[in-house]
Amino acid sequence: MVQRLTLRRRLSYNTRSNRRRVVRTPGGRLVYLYMKKQRSVPRCGQCKEKLKGIQPTRPSERPRMCRRLKTVSRSFGGVLCHKCLKEKIVRAFLIDEQKVVKVLKAQAMGTLKAPKIPKAKK
Repeated sequence: MVQRLTLRRRLSYNTRSNRRRVVRTPGGRLVYLYMKKQRSVPRCGQCKEKLKGIQPTRPSERPRMCRRLKTVSRSFGGVLCHKCLKEKIVRAFLIDEQKVVKVLKAQAMGTLKAPKIPKAKK
């Protein structure tokens, strides 16, 4: 005897969001179980590498999760990987150093006066 399965949801088309699996219940009936889409780990905004320390989830699940599962405790944690963050910090430091060198050169030429540092009053 062939048992006819009925759909539990109204959607009858075989789409990616409507995947189902046949399961036998303890009562002996065959029913459809609807499968969820595969979860993925968020990726780095620059190099597209998978971010470490972050739980794989669907985007719709993330607002309901606690903060420690979605980020790591550093600046740009959960957005950039550690390599890209290090590169960003080093680049910012070198740009700042370049500005200081330009000011020192201008002072050496005599076009710019050295800034006065106020002395502490006693």
